[in-house]
Formats: sequence, structure tokens, C-alpha cells
Amino acid sequence: MTKIKILDEFTIQKIAAGEIIERPSSVIKELIENSLDAKSSSITIEITNGGKNYIRVTDNGDGFAEDDLKIAFKRHSTSKLANIEDLYKIMSFGFRGEALASISAVSKMEVLTRTKNSLTGLQAFVENGEVKKIRPIGCPKGTTIIVRDLFYNLPVRENFLKSDTVEANNISDTIYRLALGNNGISFKYIKDNKVVFNISKNNDLISNVYILLGKEFSENLIDINYRSSDFDIFGYISNNTFYRSNRSHQYLYVNKRYVKNHFISNLIENKYKSIIPINRYPVFIIFIDINPLLIDVNIHPTKQEIKFTNQNEIGQVFGTLIENELDKILSIPKATFGKDKKDENPDDLPLLYEKTFLEGSSLENNSGYDILEAHKDRYRKEKKIGDINNRSDYLNNSRDKDLFQDKVNKEYDSELIYMLKNSRILGVLFSTFIVLENIEIEKVFVIDQHAAHERVMYEKYKSDYQSEKVVIQNLITPEIIELSHSEVESVAENIQLFRSLGFIVEEFGSNSVIIRGVPILFGEPQIKSLFMDLVDTIQHNIRSTYEIKLDKIIKIACTKAIKSGDNISNIEIQSLLKQLSKTENPYTCPHGRPTIIEISRKDIEKEFKRII
Repeated sequence: MTKIKILDEFTIQKIAAGEIIERPSSVIKELIENSLDAKSSSITIEITNGGKNYIRVTDNGDGFAEDDLKIAFKRHSTSKLANIEDLYKIMSFGFRGEALASISAVSKMEVLTRTKNSLTGLQAFVENGEVKKIRPIGCPKGTTIIVRDLFYNLPVRENFLKSDTVEANNISDTIYRLALGNNGISFKYIKDNKVVFNISKNNDLISNVYILLGKEFSENLIDINYRSSDFDIFGYISNNTFYRSNRSHQYLYVNKRYVKNHFISNLIENKYKSIIPINRYPVFIIFIDINPLLIDVNIHPTKQEIKFTNQNEIGQVFGTLIENELDKILSIPKATFGKDKKDENPDDLPLLYEKTFLEGSSLENNSGYDILEAHKDRYRKEKKIGDINNRSDYLNNSRDKDLFQDKVNKEYDSELIYMLKNSRILGVLFSTFIVLENIEIEKVFVIDQHAAHERVMYEKYKSDYQSEKVVIQNLITPEIIELSHSEVESVAENIQLFRSLGFIVEEFGSNSVIIRGVPILFGEPQIKSLFMDLVDTIQHNIRSTYEIKLDKIIKIACTKAIKSGDNISNIEIQSLLKQLSKTENPYTCPHGRPTIIEISRKDIEKEFKRII
């Protein structure tokens, strides 16, 4: 008797269904994607009990003719492919011909459908992958699919489902991703007889972001756009003050399909590495429209993984695009005294107008431009035009603003240098926070001495490293350091990297290395502690050469910077401020924490109820 057996068709169907239909959200995804492929302009999704007992998806798309309906639930029946060549130019969401077959294998399905040219519709009942009955019925153009009792015939799979709340949340995530990726389509989502959202096909992307993800989300996004002959990149990335503790709000779409691509995600996150706090993640909603010949979506049954044939080219474009946009928006955060920024009211708009001008950004590119313009006259009256030395007066005369900007450019290099240069040192709080006062613009600046020094050291060492100008001091007596075998191997594999970072190091026996030269950093040689920091960082979760380099530089800057609690003199403070103002990004430390915050006189007066 043979050990190898050919599985029966019923078992084959259940195995295939299990690869695609993992939970109710999988059903929702496949049905909505079918609706999109059917050229629908309106889709309504309704669920109860987390989708376990009832799912209904209704669209106004092409609908099924009777002959198509009879075979639509058979495996590998599809309208999207005709031959193998079509796999290399896929623009549809579905193409395997497995979704409807898989859903029908693990649930009880009802279908209502009518094509544009049919006078009457059709009602079909499907169970265990077979169409049991088809009969005529009156219904609008399009298709409604009702799924009941999911996994009723697979009790083991049914037992693994989570609570109604958890499954409903997974469904919501799926619908939100599909709705965000397909503006121009009306989506209505009903959960347990309550409308969750209803978005119009006339909305643009940012309007849908506002409806689906909220006001704060939509107000902290930066537009990106790139066009080429092979691919276009467009969408939004978050600014340096808006981030999340996980990656749940990173949306990447390729030819409108929501996908996961670790190369793109890691590349984007690396660009934020030194401007947002550690263990926080940027938000993005990015679309790539690309020639389908340059991608492979036929990797996994869920079709969420994708490969690019021109990955390096896309990576270079992404890196430059995001770097350029982030450089434009770095700014000093304002202290809010616990007030949420989203609660800003019209009375604060004059301050927002002033902040926009002082930071040198263009109001015409600001989403609040129209509102701000409406309050400009009130702002000017409140400021009581008079003393030419008050910076705020320059808002009243474009010629004066130009003259002032020329003065700043000629004498101070940047507005930050101007503000710091014309501020007086009030003191240091808790041996950590430097406090400056600028009477001219009625601002107080609070600087974290450790974060500021980290930024200065980071950029200095990064510059030396990139220009291969790290100064090396040869040791009269070489330093022998004992390591574990795996650490010695890591050092041996990265000899050139250590050399570029200023260390001349060689293997010395099976469990040690010898250091013959060390970098001169900030006036003194750094030996064992710094070297061990580098070894530790290489050993732990480093995925690329770029990440190693950046991580090392951050680590070195953090190790040697002035610490909280260190007492520094006014001369040292002045030197630190001068160095900070000349860095590329003076507003955050390499880990993304703020180096400086501003507090306006008006903010303080509000806290003391001197003004309302």
C-alpha cells in the first residue's frame, strides 16, 4: 500500500482557501478588490459581529452575466488573465482566480448581480464552492455579495478567530487602506448597523485623509511628487513633529495596490532617524505608479508583497526626494503648556502668522493661508506699528521685510543665528537647560545642552567621516582588547569601516584584537570605550552598511556630548550656541529629540491670565 495519496478535491479546496482567507478581513479585502476591478465607482461594506456571521459588499460595477456566474466560483477562473504573458503586465487587483472559490469553500454565500445590458438581475446561492441555485431577481446594476457563517465547516479555524472587536478592527484597517488608496471611489462602511464613515468619489486624497485619519494627521503631512518615464512617486510624508510608536500608519501603494516593501520602508525610516525620537516611526501615504513590467506581484497569495526590478533607482529617488522635503520643514517647536495643537482657535492665528514669517516659510504653500490672510489686518493692529527695531513690524511692509532679510543674510547667515546672537543668557536650569531671552521679538528659548552638543558633535564627525578627514593618532603602545569569537569575526569583517571611522585595528589571536591607531575627536583621542560601543552596535540588529555608519556616528556623538548635570560657563554656552546655529539641522539631536524650544511672551501672559 502506497504512503503517498492524492488529496480529494474537497480537502484541496480547504487548503487553498486557508492560504487566502485567514480571517473576516481577508474576505473583505478580496471582495472590495473584485469590486474595484469591476470598475465600480461606489462600494458599500456592511458587517456584523466582526464579520464572523455576516459580511455584505455592494458595488455598482460591471456585474455578472449568467454564464460567468456559473463558473466564477471555480478555482483559477478569472477575467484578468488569458495567458502567461499577462502575468508580466498586471494592472488589476486580482488575477489568480482563487478569491471567490476560497471564500465559497469556507462560508455560505449569496450573490445578487445585474449587468448594464440586462433587464433583470440574478440571485445565486453558493456553498462549498458550488453554485446551488440561480434565479432571476430585480436588482440595480452591479453586484452584492453576502457572506454568512464564515468557517462554519472549519471549526478549528473558527476557534482561532479573535473577539468581535478585534476582528472588526482588522476589517476597519483593511477598509481604511483600500479607501485611502482609491480616492475617486465612494466608500461607505457600516458596522453593526452604524455608519463608520461615508466618503465621496469627488474627494481628493487629503480630504479622505482628514475624514479617515483625522485633522491632526492631515495637517502634519508634506506633499511629495516625482515624475519619470518609468515611474511616478507622489503622496505625503509626515513632518518631524508627527510620528507614531509603530508602523501601522505607513501606507505604500504600487499601481493603487496596498503593498509591504521592507526596502522602501527602511529607506524612509532611515531619513527620519536623526530628526524624530528613537523608537518612533514616520507616517507616510505614498503611491508609486510604475510600468507593470518592472514589478513582480506574484510572490504571495495575499498579493501584498512586491519586488521591483529597478529597486536601486527607486531607492535613490526616494532618498533624495524625502531628504529635500524634510530639509525644508525643520523648525523650532513651540512650548504649548499642555495645550494640544489641534485645539488652536482663531485668536491664536496671528501668532501662527508670525511664526510662519519668522521661520521663513511661504504662506502661499501653507494649508491655512486663506484663514491666516483673513486675520492679517487684526494681527497688524494688535502689534501697534511703531518701533522699527521690533521684528514684527516687518510684517507690514514687504520692502522692510526684504531689507531685514538682507540684513539677516549678510550679518547673521540665518534667522536662527540672528535670534540666538541677539538673545541674552539668563542662566541654566537644573544644570541641563540653557535659558535665553530675546527682548526684540519677545521670545524665550530653552536649549537642552546635551541634545544641542550631540547635534554639533554628530554633524562634525559625520562631515569628517564623509570627507575622509577623520584625524587618526597612532598609538605608541597599541591597545589589546579581548573580545568574544563572534565579536572578533564582526571586527574582521568590518576592518575598512573601522578604518574610515578612525580606528586602525587588526586581529590578534583568536579572541582579541589590537588597536594601533585611534580617532582624534574634539581634541582628544578615543580608545576602548568608544571602540566597544562600535563593536556592540555592529553586533546588534544592523541590517545594512548605511545603517552601521549612521548608527556609529550617533553613538559617538551621544557618548562624548556634554551631559545633563554638567556645569558649563557662559563662554562655553556662547561657543555651543554658535556651533549649533551653524549645523544643518540645529533643531533636533541625532536621536530626534528637540534641542531647542521657544516660548513667547504672549504664551506666558496667557498662562498667568493677563490676557485671554
